[in-house]
Amino acid sequence: MTPQVIKPYSQVTTRLIVAPPSHWRSGRTIKGMMQDHLIALLPAVLMAMVHFGFEAFRVLALAGATAVAVEAVCLKLLNRDITVDNYSALLTGLIFAFILPSTAPWWLVVIGTSTAIILGRIVFGGLGANPLCAPLVAWAVCRLSWPAYMDFDMNLLHTTLNYPLTQLKYFGPSVLEQFSYSDLLLGNQIGGLGTSQVLAVLMGGIFLLIRKRVRWYIPAAFIGSVFVTAWLFQLSDPNLYAAPMFHVLAGSVMFGAFFLAADPSGSPVGKIPMLLFGAIAGIMVVVIRVYGVYPDGVPFAILLANLLSPLLDRVRPKPFGAK
Repeated sequence: MTPQVIKPYSQVTTRLIVAPPSHWRSGRTIKGMMQDHLIALLPAVLMAMVHFGFEAFRVLALAGATAVAVEAVCLKLLNRDITVDNYSALLTGLIFAFILPSTAPWWLVVIGTSTAIILGRIVFGGLGANPLCAPLVAWAVCRLSWPAYMDFDMNLLHTTLNYPLTQLKYFGPSVLEQFSYSDLLLGNQIGGLGTSQVLAVLMGGIFLLIRKRVRWYIPAAFIGSVFVTAWLFQLSDPNLYAAPMFHVLAGSVMFGAFFLAADPSGSPVGKIPMLLFGAIAGIMVVVIRVYGVYPDGVPFAILLANLLSPLLDRVRPKPFGAK
C-alpha cells in the first residue's frame, strides 16, 4: 500500500471563502445605481441651464470634472484601484454643484468639490464609509469660509427673481404674496442650481422611487415633518410664520429629501430608524429657518441628522416572542 502524502498547508490549492450572509445575488451594481441617480438629476440640470444659462453649465461641468480627477489622484496615491468609472465621484460633484449659486467663482467650485471628495469620502475610507453626506460637508466648509460667495446675489444673476427664504427671514410672510406656489414649483425663484428646480427634482425623486434606488421612508418623513412643523408654527401666529406649503416648495427641501437626506452612507438602514431620521431632519429644517441665522436650514439639518444616524440604527423592533 502506497502511503498517503499529506501536503503542507502552504501547498494546498483549494481555499475556502468565508463571507457573511446573505449570498443571494440581486444583480444590482454601484455603477447601475449611480447611473440611475444621474438620470434622475437630468431634468434639474436642463431646467438649471434654462434659468441660469451658461453659468449653470460652467459650474456643473467644473464640479463634475474636478470630482473625478481628485478621486482618481487620491486612489492612485493610496495604491488602490481607481474606480471613478462607477460614476460615484461624478455624482458627488454634481450634487455639490446643485447647492451652489450660478455665480460661484471657479476656485470655490474646485475647492468645494475637492473637499467633498477628500474630506467627505476619502479620509473615511471611500464610498459607503463616510458618516456624513459628502456634498454637504463641502457646502458647510464653503459656507463658513466664504459666505459672501455662497449667497444668491440677484444683481450678479441679472434677474428680477428673489430668494423667497431671504424675503421671509427679513420681511415676514406679508411679502410672500409675490411668490405663487406654481412659480415656486416651476423653479421661478433664486436658489442653488438644482435645489430651486422643485418640479424637476420631484420628477427625479419619483424616478428613483420607481427604480427602487431610494426607499420612501426618509423622503416621506422628511417632507411630511417639514409640512407639519411649519403648520404648527403657523397655527400659533399666522401673521408671523409662513404657510407649510411655502416651506416645502421654497429652498432645498425637495432636493434634500431625495438626494441629500436619502444618501445611504449617512442615513440609517432600518425602517423605523429611517422614519425617525427623516422626521428629525425635517423638524430641524423649520426650526433653523425660524430661529436660526441662515434662511435655509436644510443642509445643516441633514448634517445634524447624519450625526444621529448610528444612534438611530440601534432602534429596532422587538423580536417575536420577546418580553
